[in-house]
Amino acid sequence: MKRWCMLAVFVGVALLGTVALYSQAGQSGQAQQAIWAPKLSGPAAGELEILPVQGNVSVLIGAGANITVQAGDQGIILVDTGTAAMSDKVLAAIGSISKRPLRYIINTTDREDHTGGNAKIAPTGEIIPFREPDYTAGPQGALDTHRAAIISSLGVYDRMVAAKRDDGSWPDDTYTTPQKRLYFNDEPVMIIGMPGNTDSNSVVLFRKSDVVSTGDLLDLTEYPLIDLQAGGSIQKVVESLNQLIEITVPRANAEGGTMVIPGHGRISDHAEVVYYRDMVAIIRDRIQDMIKRGMTLEQVKAARPTLDYDARYGNPGGPWTTDKFTEAAYRSLKSGTQAAKETGR
Repeated sequence: MKRWCMLAVFVGVALLGTVALYSQAGQSGQAQQAIWAPKLSGPAAGELEILPVQGNVSVLIGAGANITVQAGDQGIILVDTGTAAMSDKVLAAIGSISKRPLRYIINTTDREDHTGGNAKIAPTGEIIPFREPDYTAGPQGALDTHRAAIISSLGVYDRMVAAKRDDGSWPDDTYTTPQKRLYFNDEPVMIIGMPGNTDSNSVVLFRKSDVVSTGDLLDLTEYPLIDLQAGGSIQKVVESLNQLIEITVPRANAEGGTMVIPGHGRISDHAEVVYYRDMVAIIRDRIQDMIKRGMTLEQVKAARPTLDYDARYGNPGGPWTTDKFTEAAYRSLKSGTQAAKETGR
């Protein structure tokens, strides 16, 4: 009995030593990189990749943000339109999927990598007719039917107007309710408000195809972008990711089932959303704890609360760096803590 006890203690100490060494090794960029599988490379710059997803839904990758395409007998829905520079290639790609008219564009955000193609792509579409061709009476007589409708939350419209983007890219069909619903191509299409990166993000669920297009709420190439000026916060990101998890259903062993098209990155599923939510929630909790201990922004940055995820999601350069994410998360939590104190909660 004593020998077994001594052996158990020895194995336990050995395992603890291994964990400690592994954690220390993870401090170096090279060792930490080995933890993660290599990042998948997308199409070459300036090229598009068309991938079938599930049911009536495909995705275009390489036009800035991912573009979701639902195609059927009634026509085509696009979720986002990519950058303006890629519009011609996007139109060619859509034409290779379906010859039916483009009916709707849904913008998940106002950011130009999602909406830059609106101005050129929308005029190629056709609104579903709801009047006789020769109807001219009333306020709807002047409606341009030779154009796809652009749907978004009202906040997206307001920001595009404020940015003076008067090039024809503004949404013309907005919603302020928790969700907007369509029935198109023999399936329910649910446009759901899920604030996070801003206070006006939308995700789109194609219920029969069992595909959800998330916009920037899920970005598998970097930490979530948090636009503080537009009402974004890390807490809202976590809450909306929790809501996203509720509408994604795995088929077996936590994989398959509902397919998830992120704003950027590969096609994913329920398990990927859960992992991303856990990552954001863990970093939120770490920064929140540091704030409670009175640490300044510079001290939090120096502590590197994102360290064990940097190899996968971190960006040392570019428009959205790890440092900017940490600062935005800190400031959103700091303002939330202050607001809670002022209201006595």
